[in-house]
Amino acid sequence: MGKDLTGRELGVGICQRKDGLYTARFTDRLGNRQQQYFNELQDCRQWLADAKFEDAHGNVLQCRNPTVDAWFHYWIEHIKGSNVRYNTKRNYNERYKRNIKPLIGDMPLKEIKPLHCQNVLNQMSAHYSNSVIDHSRLVMRMLFDSAVENELLAKNPVTKSVKCKSGKESKAMRALTISEQKLFLKTIKGTSNYNQYALLLQTGLRTGEMIGLRWADVDFEKRLLHIRRTMEYRHSIGDWRVGEPKTKSSVREIPLTQEAINILKNQKEKLLSMNIESTAFPDNVFLCKDGTPTKNSAYDSKLFYYCDKAGIERFSMHVLRHTFATRCIENGMRPKTLQMILGHSNIGVTMNLYVHVTEDEKTKEIRSIEKKLKIL
Repeated sequence: MGKDLTGRELGVGICQRKDGLYTARFTDRLGNRQQQYFNELQDCRQWLADAKFEDAHGNVLQCRNPTVDAWFHYWIEHIKGSNVRYNTKRNYNERYKRNIKPLIGDMPLKEIKPLHCQNVLNQMSAHYSNSVIDHSRLVMRMLFDSAVENELLAKNPVTKSVKCKSGKESKAMRALTISEQKLFLKTIKGTSNYNQYALLLQTGLRTGEMIGLRWADVDFEKRLLHIRRTMEYRHSIGDWRVGEPKTKSSVREIPLTQEAINILKNQKEKLLSMNIESTAFPDNVFLCKDGTPTKNSAYDSKLFYYCDKAGIERFSMHVLRHTFATRCIENGMRPKTLQMILGHSNIGVTMNLYVHVTEDEKTKEIRSIEKKLKIL
C-alpha cells in the first residue's frame, strides 16, 4: 500500500516521490514490471486501472511473448472458432482447464519445453484413462502447432518423445445382452419414451440425431431414415442448439426395419392424439405434451430409473447404440456396412468402440467349433 508525502495511503501500486510525482507500478502477466509517472493522482490511478485491464484482457497479438493461457483463449476463440463443433470446442476447453492450465497456463509461451508438456501427461497417469491423456496431448500439440505457424514459437515442444504414460485402464464399452435387452424393452413398454429408446435399438442413432429427427426425414415408402441434423439442449444458454451431424459421414441414410417403421407409425399416431396446439418444432418426430423436445439429459435420467426398475445395471443412452451395433455383428452384418449405418468416418472406430463380443456370443462360437477342436 503506497503513501503520499503526508503519509496518506494511496492504494496498491501507487506512491508519491519526493519530487511530488505520483508513481504507478505493477507486474504484468509475463512477469515484467510496468511503471509510469504522473503529476496528478487521478491520472496516475486511471493509467494503472487501464494498464491492468489491458494486461488481463488485451489482444494477444500485441504481446511478443504471451502466456500459454492467453494464447489458448485466443486460439480457441479466433483460430479454432467456428471451425470446430460446439462439443469439440467444449472438450478442448475441459482438457485445458482441468489438466493443462494448472501446470503451464501462467508460463510464458516461449519458455515451454518438452519436459513441461511431459509433466502434464505424467500428472494425469494415475487418475485418467489413456484415451483422455492422449486427448490432452492432442490439445497441447494443436495449440503449440498454431503458435509455430503464427511465429510465436520456433518449434513445437510436444515432440515425439512426449508420450502418454500408461493411465488407468479404460472402462470397456458395454452392450446389453439379449436377455437384458428383452427385459429392458418389457419394462419400458407403455412409457412416454418407449418409442425413442426402441428406435435407437433398431437404428443405432445418436441421441442428438434422434431428437433432431423430423417427419420430412422419414420415408415410409422407401423405408429410409435420412439423418441431416442433430439437436442438443444447452443449459448454459437455456436454449436448443440445432446443427449438422457429428461428421460428414454422419449425414447418411439408414434402411428401416419393419419394427422401426412400426415404432415411427406408432409415434405419429401418438402425436396426433396429444393435440399439441402450438409448438416451435412443428415437424419434429419426438415431442412432449407441451410441444418441446425432451432434453438430452432427461433421457439418461429416465433411463436410470427404468434400469433400477428392471434390475439391470445402469447404463447411458449411448449403450443403446452400442447394443444395436453388437446385434448387427452377431447376426453377420459386414463391418463396412455397419460403419455406413452408424455414420463413422473410420472403420477402425466401428471395430474398436462399437462392436462387442458378448458372453452369449463367445459360448455360441465355441460350441460351433467344439467338435473340430477335439483331436482324439
